[in-house]
Amino acid sequence: MFRLALAATAAVLAVAVAAPVQAADAQLQAAVAGAQRGEAHKARDGARHPVETLTFWGLKPGQTVIEISPGSGYWTEILAPYAKATGGKYVATAADLDNPKLSEGAKKARAAFEAKYADQAKFGPITYVGFGPVSGPLGPAGSADLVITARNVHNWVTQPGMLDKVMKDFHAVLKPGGVLAVEEHRKDPK
Repeated sequence: MFRLALAATAAVLAVAVAAPVQAADAQLQAAVAGAQRGEAHKARDGARHPVETLTFWGLKPGQTVIEISPGSGYWTEILAPYAKATGGKYVATAADLDNPKLSEGAKKARAAFEAKYADQAKFGPITYVGFGPVSGPLGPAGSADLVITARNVHNWVTQPGMLDKVMKDFHAVLKPGGVLAVEEHRKDPK
């Protein structure tokens, strides 16, 4: 009888403790499952595990998240709506328009990205900040909870001084206890 009562008490406590986490997970799962995501991005979920990855990185409602060089927007399609739904802020870095050596191709790519994610009903307000070899700060010091860089580090190590610069930029913008989340390529195990 004692064991049954102990097991029942443990089960009730486990559910009570897990309830707030499940609520946040529901918002994240809704963003991952949302209609705002492209089919090509959804097809990559089996390899990139977005819910598990973002949970591991510590994504929480209401956070300020900076995504570094979002590329085609795989994470943007999740993070921007999640920030909108939870009262957070989503910041995307883009080609640094203040860089006098910026190519026309980079300018066009930034304009295309901004146009793709301009629908605030889907993505909420997105803040853009210039990023590159000569860019300034990513935001006010200590203002970001989470900085995410996906499939970028391998490029920075080939550019003299770039890795040091970006790591200093990330450190400066992160709050104390903030997280730098790095996703990189994996080698095919075969």
